[in-house]
Amino acid sequence: MNSSQPTAATDLSGLHALVCGASAGIGRSIAAVLASRNCQVSALARSANRLQSLVAELEAGGRSDVRGVVADLDDRDALEATVREHLVVGGPVHILVNNTGGPPSGPLLDADDDAFLLAFGRHVLASHRLVKLLLPGMAEAGYGRVINIVSTSVREPIPNLGVSNTIRGAMASWAKSLSRELPPGVTINNVLPGFTDTERLGSLAEAVAGRSGSSVEAVRQDWLTQIPEGRLARPEEPAELVAFLVSPAASYIRGQSIAVDGGRLRSI
Repeated sequence: MNSSQPTAATDLSGLHALVCGASAGIGRSIAAVLASRNCQVSALARSANRLQSLVAELEAGGRSDVRGVVADLDDRDALEATVREHLVVGGPVHILVNNTGGPPSGPLLDADDDAFLLAFGRHVLASHRLVKLLLPGMAEAGYGRVINIVSTSVREPIPNLGVSNTIRGAMASWAKSLSRELPPGVTINNVLPGFTDTERLGSLAEAVAGRSGSSVEAVRQDWLTQIPEGRLARPEEPAELVAFLVSPAASYIRGQSIAVDGGRLRSI
């Protein structure tokens, strides 16, 4: 997960990022790419073992300012307490990446109240807690970036992802509203990954294949026919966009939702 050398406008030296969902997939790539831009990285996830693996990998690449933070976004009180305690050791956070796995797949009419409540808490409420906790440090520094890893379903709902479509839309509306309230120098933007080659997408393919009686390979081939680039995204590709959006070069980009989807979206 090596990246090109940063320029002065994209160098993140002196900045501290908290990356949620950093143990796998896009979150792990984000942690690695930010570290390659000289950013101090605090990687947050539930899996201590996977975090240890990430920290060891980045340290082997020459980074000494990477720390793991074990926390569960579903337990917001404990999450806030853990991050607050971590700030004493790691210092103020300038960059927050809100990222976590999406809700299970399935038709919207099959979802019960608990499915919506769990997903809303994990995505919107956990992100809101973290922003409120970290914003004073960003405001004091005069520099803050909040990035939400959401989905292209913000623009075009994806079939059989009813709860996810609903919650992703809520995240986008929350972020747009917040973009009008954050102080100058503190921005918030959404990154909308398309079909990305991660464990999460593999699980989704298996679920779709199980419901349709098809094969996983047939599901993946159907997805590829929808993508003009003809391939799945690599996790480091949305991560590179995140690295730009959190840099000084992106200081005038605020309240936007930007797709990284290989051209799959049909909307303008």
